[in-house]
Amino acid sequence: MPTFLGQNQYGKAENRVVKITRDGATHHIKDLNVSVSLSGDMDEVHYSGSNANVLPTDTTKNTVYAFAKEHGIESAEQFGIHLARHFVTSQEPIHRARIRIEEYAWERIETSGAGTKETGSDEQSKHSFVRQGQETRLTQITYDGESWEVVSGLKDLVVMNSTDSEFWGYVKDKYTTLPEAYDRILATQVSARWRFNWTDDGREMPDWEESYEQTRKHLLQAFAETYSLSLQQTLFQMGSRIIDHRGEIDEVRFSLPNKHHFLVDLGPFGLKNDTADGAVYLAADRPYGLIEGTVLRDGCEARIPVDLSNL
Repeated sequence: MPTFLGQNQYGKAENRVVKITRDGATHHIKDLNVSVSLSGDMDEVHYSGSNANVLPTDTTKNTVYAFAKEHGIESAEQFGIHLARHFVTSQEPIHRARIRIEEYAWERIETSGAGTKETGSDEQSKHSFVRQGQETRLTQITYDGESWEVVSGLKDLVVMNSTDSEFWGYVKDKYTTLPEAYDRILATQVSARWRFNWTDDGREMPDWEESYEQTRKHLLQAFAETYSLSLQQTLFQMGSRIIDHRGEIDEVRFSLPNKHHFLVDLGPFGLKNDTADGAVYLAADRPYGLIEGTVLRDGCEARIPVDLSNL
């Protein structure tokens, strides 16, 4: 039976790059995990084993590290754009490059301000950092020699509202046991991606760092300020607020696991749990409701994959 080659790509995955920039005694960290995927005229290497069109994956790894030194890392997006452009324009057989980057944030360690030789007199150390334990920043840059697609986002951002959340009026059948809730904890671990409308070099690039910080801010503010009747409602408010305030973004997709918190029955111990001064909850990790959805600017089409685990 005849066979033929379908979609294919290759590259070097998960190149861990830590770039230290020294501004005198003050240092700055960019900590990235960079994956490169290349595709194009690669039929012959699959059919006959000829490597004539193959740029070794080891070379792509070396390029990542060399570019970190030569060009620096202004932002994850800008670094990915440099790499994608290089691979497509420098190698004729390569028609498309996809760069995926995870960025891990670090913050300066606060010091006592004692004015030691090592730390100086500032309240924050110039060269000592602690890894932030919240979200991982993400970006994916795709370039085909003519147009760009930049999808950025975050994962593992855990948020909670301890009140201002209800859930009632839902469908009930003979298997329904969930009681209606008129004051509940709403918690989730946000995974979000947003697509920029910057697609060609003829337009001014967004300020990638400012865009990330502001998008994250609006996401969090919408979560905090929405009186929620469902996590779906909160999802829509988060996406709408981002699009309303960030003109460079046309599409946002969320995957929001509902981190359920259940009141513990303390009756067997002679204790009333839910009282005016507080309550004790069981934080259940599974199973969990999984709420997913896309919010779009009017007139735009969805392009972010439904399954965010593949992006």
